[in-house]
Amino acid sequence: MLKQEGNRLIRRFDAEQLCIEPWGANSFRVRASLQASILENEDFALLPCTETGSAEITIEGNRASIVNGKIRCEVLPSGKLRFFNQNGTLLLEEYDRNRFREEDEGFNSALEINPRTFKPILGTDHYSLCVRFEANDEKLFGMGQYQQPDLDLKGCILELAHRNSQASVPFLLSSRGYGFLWNNPAIGQVTFGKNLTEWRAESTKQMDYWITAGDTPAEIEEAYANAAGKPPMMPEYGTGFWQCKLRYQTQEELLGIAREYKKRNLPLSVIVIDFFHWPHQGDWCFDPEYWPDPAGMVKELREMGVELMVSVWPTVEENSVHYKEMLELGYLTRSENGKRMNHLGNTCFVDMTNPQARQYVWEKLKENYYKYGIKIFWLDEAEPEYTLYAYDQYRYQRGTDLEIGNLYPRCYSKMAYDGMTAQGQDSVLNLVRCAWAGSQRYGALVWSGDIDSSFRSLRNQFAAGLNIGLAGIPWWTTDIGGFHGGNIHDPAFHECLARWFQFGAFCPVFRLHGDREPHSLPLGTTGGGKMGSGAENEVWSYGEEIFRICRKYMLLRETMRPYLAETMKQAHEKGSPVLRTLFYNFPEDPVAWEITDQFCLGDDILVAPILYENLRERQVYLPKDHSWRDLNSGKVYSGGSSILCPAPLDTIPVFIRDDLHPEISF
Repeated sequence: MLKQEGNRLIRRFDAEQLCIEPWGANSFRVRASLQASILENEDFALLPCTETGSAEITIEGNRASIVNGKIRCEVLPSGKLRFFNQNGTLLLEEYDRNRFREEDEGFNSALEINPRTFKPILGTDHYSLCVRFEANDEKLFGMGQYQQPDLDLKGCILELAHRNSQASVPFLLSSRGYGFLWNNPAIGQVTFGKNLTEWRAESTKQMDYWITAGDTPAEIEEAYANAAGKPPMMPEYGTGFWQCKLRYQTQEELLGIAREYKKRNLPLSVIVIDFFHWPHQGDWCFDPEYWPDPAGMVKELREMGVELMVSVWPTVEENSVHYKEMLELGYLTRSENGKRMNHLGNTCFVDMTNPQARQYVWEKLKENYYKYGIKIFWLDEAEPEYTLYAYDQYRYQRGTDLEIGNLYPRCYSKMAYDGMTAQGQDSVLNLVRCAWAGSQRYGALVWSGDIDSSFRSLRNQFAAGLNIGLAGIPWWTTDIGGFHGGNIHDPAFHECLARWFQFGAFCPVFRLHGDREPHSLPLGTTGGGKMGSGAENEVWSYGEEIFRICRKYMLLRETMRPYLAETMKQAHEKGSPVLRTLFYNFPEDPVAWEITDQFCLGDDILVAPILYENLRERQVYLPKDHSWRDLNSGKVYSGGSSILCPAPLDTIPVFIRDDLHPEISF
């Protein structure tokens, strides 16, 4: 049975109810359920719809169509869906291989494969869901942050789950002119195969996805940002240089580093206190033996023009002053079988899906950090990092990890965002190790986790940074030099660090961090002294040659900051990525769609990073219909061709479009 209910097209067949409705300009939200009715109020990725327009719905017997601006959906007699743009071009269609489909497409199949499969989880009202689409000849981008080098995700299989260094943000942009959001936080998997696209959710009550059509990648991204949210305006200090290491062990050590940056006339915007500065996990306070005067520390840093960021973990150990109370109040994540404790120091995680638990943690952060003037938090362990990532073992107030686990990092960011905005803070920026769709609206600056220190890892970060931006998370950064394995005395690592630093200078946030070798010993046996530290990780820690390279790009970054402020304004107002693929800025240039090792920072800066060791020159493609100024030589080139650029260790190719921004220079 097909019927119209207001702006909605409803199809009921046997136990399944299918609902298609406009959700923003040129977009549909599509839901299907075997429940008694469609669930209306799931707080997943989509914001409440305020722009529906007037849908044009046509029902003719057992066929129907619904049109919303540039997108049209056809419902065939079998229930199969097809999506078209305003020109009649097929964008996406469901995969149906069943008998007796002649009335749909003139053929039938003995395979008995349905487009939408709900497999009951016995004894519950949940299902294992599989949704299938025909494989298109297309390029696919977005989906968040995965540790692999492929920018184009066609042919990839991706886990829809979070891990340390992996953030599943299930929005994709297709070269065919559509965007698709899997609006479901369940643990699952997506396959972008040559013969089939298949989305799976391990445990869910209904199918829910959103699709939009657009003439350009920017139009598609902006529609998605309207549907799922945009970041706040980045505060001015966010675009400067951030200094971090594993880990500053005392207040005096940290202040000494900040003073040295100022003594050397080096720009410094943010300095970071990393983990285990607390007596116990879950205390959420400084250990006074090593951090005796937080207010004085913040005051001195502010006088130097430096903001302080402090690491926060959502873990609580049994010896914490808050453990017993949080356990009694039900604020801790539960385990389905056995102990709830994890490998991170015999701890359990706060249940960030519980609003009361979020408020409880915020009150501790406010009392022990925020009141001293600390306005940036490093929200670490945000996946969360369960032992062996046994997703079927954990349960939250809101449901099982299998059902809603991918919401956790967004709830974590919301905890800090809600608390900070309630205090009147306008521009919220917090560093977080994971995100899901919608995290951007809570001031989430995602970094790519505990990656290794290698050129291979650098190549992975290049793809990760561009794809997470296309997945709707414009604020992104990476540990310059990687986190694990870099020895400060190793010349091979020096080369990797130099190339990574150059890449980092053109990332949305420019941040040096890492667990460097050789390690130093702990300062004590209790509290904030029982954890050792990595080797030095300041820009002068690697010898004079590397210091000169770092200083060169730090000073260049300073000349770029007015330009970055305008680019961040675009992210705030339109949801535009800060890091952009060439095709995003130049969609009419077919060569731009093939370039996978260059990017644009905002509208006008083109960067060709060096991603391989011992490379001292490389080809650079300059998009057509523009002129390009070489930032290194000052020469101006016409677009539409490739040039061979020198790339000695202190140089990567950078070009400015149409000779704009003369203030940006070495």
